[in-house]
Amino acid sequence: MKSVETEIRFKLNGRDVCLNVPVTMKTLTMLRDKLGMTGTKYACGEGECGACTIKVDGQTLNSCLMYAVDCDGRELVTIEGLRTPEGLHPMQQAFVDHGAIQCGFCMPGMIMQADYLVENNPKLTREEAQRGLEGNLCRCTGYTKVLDAVEAVVETKKCCGRC
Repeated sequence: MKSVETEIRFKLNGRDVCLNVPVTMKTLTMLRDKLGMTGTKYACGEGECGACTIKVDGQTLNSCLMYAVDCDGRELVTIEGLRTPEGLHPMQQAFVDHGAIQCGFCMPGMIMQADYLVENNPKLTREEAQRGLEGNLCRCTGYTKVLDAVEAVVETKKCCGRC
């Protein structure tokens, strides 16, 4: 039996996308299999680990829980969309600089969530960051270096007066 498809239009990392997708396809599958955005990772498939975290209309969510058809008319940002013309996004660079990246599997989702937290609270404390990252699980780290990276971005924003 053939799956029913529908056309959707949305913005992905600043670019317009028009795509036919099965009505039962998850956003995570669409991103990885149809659009080649493999930075967003499949891990649990149940919204428990945060590896597939993306931004949709400025809010973070687990892309394994959202149907692709629900992207219609929305704006999506994946880990690939954080990159700036100058290179890595400050949050990505902080994760590298502070040794927060272990195997790298959960890091895209962790970075997306951390960036969201700092965007929405430029004076984010370490404790607030820890609470805000609770939905992003990592098997390789004790989270100390992750929190160090987030703290460094917050400090940089304070020093630069961009808050």
